[in-house]
Amino acid sequence: MAKLIIKGGIPLKGVVKLAGAKNASFKLMIASLLSSQETKLLNFSRIADVDLVKKIIISLGAKAYSAGDRTIFIHPQKLTSSIVPKNLGLASRASSMFIAPLLVRNKKAVVPLPGGDKIGKRPLDRHFDGLRALGAKIEFKKNTIQASCNQLIGTTYKFPKNSHTGTETLIIAAVMAKGKTTIINAAQEPEVDDLIKMLNNMGAKIKRKPHRAIVIQGVTQLNSVAHKVMPDRNEAVSYAIAALITKGDIILENAKKEHLTAFLAKVEKAGGGIEIGDYGIRFYYKQPLKAVNIITQPHPGFMTDHQPLWSVLATQSQGVSKIIEAVFTSRFQFAQDLIKMGAKINFFQPKPKNPNKFYNFDIKDDSPDNFHGMKITGITPLKGINIKVTDIRAGATLALAGLTAKNKTVLNHIHHIDRGYEDFAGRLMKLGADIKRID
Repeated sequence: MAKLIIKGGIPLKGVVKLAGAKNASFKLMIASLLSSQETKLLNFSRIADVDLVKKIIISLGAKAYSAGDRTIFIHPQKLTSSIVPKNLGLASRASSMFIAPLLVRNKKAVVPLPGGDKIGKRPLDRHFDGLRALGAKIEFKKNTIQASCNQLIGTTYKFPKNSHTGTETLIIAAVMAKGKTTIINAAQEPEVDDLIKMLNNMGAKIKRKPHRAIVIQGVTQLNSVAHKVMPDRNEAVSYAIAALITKGDIILENAKKEHLTAFLAKVEKAGGGIEIGDYGIRFYYKQPLKAVNIITQPHPGFMTDHQPLWSVLATQSQGVSKIIEAVFTSRFQFAQDLIKMGAKINFFQPKPKNPNKFYNFDIKDDSPDNFHGMKITGITPLKGINIKVTDIRAGATLALAGLTAKNKTVLNHIHHIDRGYEDFAGRLMKLGADIKRID
């Protein structure tokens, strides 16, 4: 297993050019299967999750290949198989999204129950209920999802709780359904808009409406397109926090202000330096950081993926930061490792007046053992330890902690980081970090 050895205490300085967003890239790849013509996707990140989805696409009979720097060309004319291989599907949380294009193209789909990070239950029933509303038959047999349909028919479907991936799944399914589909309480994340932009350029008819509604008029075919993937928000936040906690100065080339509004507001409140230009966004240390409170929410709120990363910044901020995770049931696993590194963290249970409305996860999926709040006291010196990484964002979080820690931090099982970050260690090294990777 590969590992990282990190020696902290060095201010990071330089420029990082953001790659294409992981949470947009693989979904655009899957959506491209709707067309029988070639789709050219640009600005791709070289990460393991993208490579995994590419392998699934090839296994289904379609062509997927690189033809230049940071590109993936997908030609799905010979999409013959409707079965996502078990070994590939189990390794990816994207596997369930293949159901939509396979239903459109082949009228059936057999997909393993998805894998991915263990950060709490993912409410896939929201996806399946939406597909059923469009006319799909969904069954569960031997740890697989088996879906079929004669013809997907436009419908009106309201998500009981906001669902980022669920919204994208229904958009992909409805684009070529017969008639009009209206999605109510739809997700507003930039990655959803990136998907809509690509599909509309292919010939789809998708419009956002007020009050979280999306209206889709089904079409009979989609055409070839060249589409540039939006920059990665999670990558942007990771390097921004690296700049602030190491008292450094980093420019994020291609970063978009409109993608990071909630994060930028918190950085400004904490006293971090921000400079926005046509080149992107610069983050720099200008004064001691102050504690701020965070509640994760669907976009345009503070993103749940940014919460673990912000927790490291909280250890280096004066005062007590209160962080509440309201999107996933269990996303504080990394905190025990931060505590071992010296972080002062106390867990608590928030007491919202209406828990069902306050939390975006399904209350029935929660456990009494899950804490949803942390109080982090800073400024606290961190010390390096030997750690096993458990998921993508936890891996990046602990790497950031290592950048500010005394002594040596060793991160094991860093394949999790590789799934979501392109050459994370190498790019940090170019900014001045003292990191050694051992494969």
